Amino acid sequence: MIRKEYLMTPGPTPIPHQVSLVQAEPIIHHRTPAYTELFVRMVEGLKKVLLTKNDVLTFAASGTGAMEGAVANCFSPGDRVLVAAGGKFGQRFAEIGRVYGLEVEEYEYPWDEAADAEVIARYLREKPDTRGVFVTHSETSTGVVNDVKAIGEAVRGTGAILVVDSISGAGALELRTDEWSVDVLVTGSQKALMTPPGLAAVAVSPKAWELVDAATLPAYYFCFKKARKKFNSDSPESPFTPPVSLVKGMSVAMDILLEEGMEEAWERHRVLAMCTRAAVRAMGLELFPKDLDRAYAVTAVKAPGGIGGGDIVRHMNRVHGVIIAGGQDRLKGRVFRIGHVGYYGFLDVVAALSALEMTLAELGHSFDMGSGIAAAEKVYLEMTHSPS
Repeated sequence: MIRKEYLMTPGPTPIPHQVSLVQAEPIIHHRTPAYTELFVRMVEGLKKVLLTKNDVLTFAASGTGAMEGAVANCFSPGDRVLVAAGGKFGQRFAEIGRVYGLEVEEYEYPWDEAADAEVIARYLREKPDTRGVFVTHSETSTGVVNDVKAIGEAVRGTGAILVVDSISGAGALELRTDEWSVDVLVTGSQKALMTPPGLAAVAVSPKAWELVDAATLPAYYFCFKKARKKFNSDSPESPFTPPVSLVKGMSVAMDILLEEGMEEAWERHRVLAMCTRAAVRAMGLELFPKDLDRAYAVTAVKAPGGIGGGDIVRHMNRVHGVIIAGGQDRLKGRVFRIGHVGYYGFLDVVAALSALEMTLAELGHSFDMGSGIAAAEKVYLEMTHSPS
């Protein structure tokens, strides 16, 4: 039997055929006018997607490389920073900060809840020497999305900069970088930006550049100053060899996103999330996050009693060819995660939900077969079709 796979993870995500095809074109040299034109086009597209007029720097790396760059470029040893650590990727920021000798204080909150902006505001009032606040926009490991707008209001006007990891948020969820006072916005290519892994981007505000100028931590490859200087030269380029094919791909991906429109892209993700939620509830399953506001990038679901989350992930892949993600860290075995961030439409979600229904039935979970699909279809029609 022919095996066809469906990639439904929170990243990497499916790639539009236009993006795949342009990467198959002959390679060009990265120190030529042709590359400069391509590079500028991609960066300007990123600025529009991120809704920012700030400098946007790119690096050949996964999003974690840009996260490390944010720490290395903006701070000095011993600087006090606050990290909102409500998931695996929030914890990653704390780990990077400690590697670079920062005085890291973690704001820990339940992994099924969102960070409280008032807690952050109170911390900054009590410790005004804080130099940075680190927040994960879309916490892929839990399905929770933090209220970056409210947190930006809490940080604005203080001496701290707001550093936001929006690796799985940018392009999928409402994100207004400048309006929300995000000083360093980190993202990556492999999720809603619909490009293969390997290209990271950082938007840097004037407030953040002041810290960059004063910072004493070492940065070589992920050096913001080098990247800005090269981009602002007569022939905009990268300081080091860039992933030329990925730049080609992301240039096209930005065109696709902007043609759809950011408001429309955000709404598409909201619709897919609501359909998925309705379906899993109809199957007798429980969603993991308590705070579902804004949480439209990935659906995290508690595994039903007697069935491990990993068992569901393996069965869906091996038997039905649908690849979803399991739980990470303390959630390993407890949840499974269905991604719908990036190049997805409703029928992609239907395929995943159908595979999930069959998997649950085959693993012994009792529910009405077809109830999930029916619930998803009902929500989809209600959200996308106006009454005649």
